[in-house]
Amino acid sequence: MNLILLGAPGAGKGTQAEIICAHLHIPAISTGNMLREAISNGTETGLKAKSFMDSGKLVPDEVVIEILKDRISKDDCKNGFILDGFPRTVPQAEALDTMGVRIDKVIDIEVADEKIMQRLSGRRVCEKCGASYHVDYKPSAKEDACDKCDGRTVQRKDDHPDTIRERLRVYHEQTEPLKGYYEKTGKLVIVEGQEEVKDTTALTLKALEA
Repeated sequence: MNLILLGAPGAGKGTQAEIICAHLHIPAISTGNMLREAISNGTETGLKAKSFMDSGKLVPDEVVIEILKDRISKDDCKNGFILDGFPRTVPQAEALDTMGVRIDKVIDIEVADEKIMQRLSGRRVCEKCGASYHVDYKPSAKEDACDKCDGRTVQRKDDHPDTIRERLRVYHEQTEPLKGYYEKTGKLVIVEGQEEVKDTTALTLKALEA
């Protein structure tokens, strides 16, 4: 089964991708990892991508899709794959279709913006050992101190409310229209994100069978 996972930043898409991987025994393919691997392997399209990246330019969609087609031709994708992080826009989805990349199902993990703000802005990370906490769901015993090494816990820049709001704005503007694109093809399945990861997982696995 060839899948695309959609969802706003903080919707728990990455966790669900890992679970689907284990359940279906198929790889999750992220654009960033795919580009790095192609460049590291010195493939023709990888070198093409590197030339754009080295000059500070975005890698064109057609080059990314060429690399994607190389990646999904590998043996570990013969039973399917999950695309996580691509496509991000309707033109990218159209380019996928034009280049013959078959997609069977698109799962969208839906979580309200307010809930995402609470999830992400409440995260804290230890500066020393990297242990993660949350001010509401998993607070450290001592405020601003790590339970494991007593290092200082801080809010990452990515988790600052202003940064989250901007990421959500970009998502709604550029990526959310993909829902309409795939709904027209009958491939879209919406999963309502739940408070507990296991409850979202149950709905996700049910969506795979729909």
